[in-house]
Amino acid sequence: MRKKVALVLGSGSSRGWAHIGAIDALLEARIPIDIIAGCSVGAYVGAIYACGGLASLKEFVLRMDGRKVFSYFDIVFPRAGLLDATKRIRELFSMHATATDFAELALPVLMVATDLRRGDKVVLQSGDLLEALRATMSVPGLFAPVRVKERWLVDGGLVDPVPVGVARASEADLVIAVDLNGSVVSRRKRKAPIPVALEPLLERPAPTNELLRKMADFYESAETGLKNRIGELFRREEDTPDIIETVMTSIAIMQDRITRINLAVEPPDVLIQPRLGELKMMDFDQVEHVIEEGYTGVKEKIEDIKALLESS
Repeated sequence: MRKKVALVLGSGSSRGWAHIGAIDALLEARIPIDIIAGCSVGAYVGAIYACGGLASLKEFVLRMDGRKVFSYFDIVFPRAGLLDATKRIRELFSMHATATDFAELALPVLMVATDLRRGDKVVLQSGDLLEALRATMSVPGLFAPVRVKERWLVDGGLVDPVPVGVARASEADLVIAVDLNGSVVSRRKRKAPIPVALEPLLERPAPTNELLRKMADFYESAETGLKNRIGELFRREEDTPDIIETVMTSIAIMQDRITRINLAVEPPDVLIQPRLGELKMMDFDQVEHVIEEGYTGVKEKIEDIKALLESS
């Protein structure tokens, strides 16, 4: 009987597109994926794969200016978080998949969230799929928390950024984990960001269909509005990190430390750590590079994975 394989997709915001490349490499090598355990963006990519929409997502993020994905959310100052993602995550997910309930997925997907009041890890694996995605992706302070069955839930990365233990509990025989939190040196020099003032002068690839065209137009106006509103609310010196950069960098530091501890206690059978260098959590303009690193990271471990699958 073939071994049951669980794929663990960790949190990492803009680094999460590496999961697309990782899954591509596994499929290319005909490595089966029976279960997915994900946190935050890892849960998002995993759920879309389980719906058969990975190719659509890949096309979308490669053709769109990735930074505008972040601009797509609504500011909700000052109550629960900077941004409200309820409606937007539903729209971003439904662009690539039709499922709304876990029961509609082609394979089990386990999503990790954090109980905001108790600090407990919560595993979501049944019921409203989009509600679970909102919970696991609710970065504290940035996105408003989500109420699920009398609990207020936020990003699972607070307690388990790379949920290997959740995959083990699913009785998988082989656990492959993709950790995005390490600061491993990149294989190639990182592309320099485009100065904001020059962006309108550069020609961008034309969307391939009407939906993408409309999304592109929306992102253009949304990005401008977001920058203006944040600028008005938070007057600061030019060299001071803005509030979003501060929140995301702080969380990245925390998650890196938690991941190291958790992986030492519950190591996967195969650990993939894409070489993303100094890529920050909100560097959404490096999509092609990030996908490539995820793909290469898995390719380097394919022989190890095959050997483990074939061992008795």
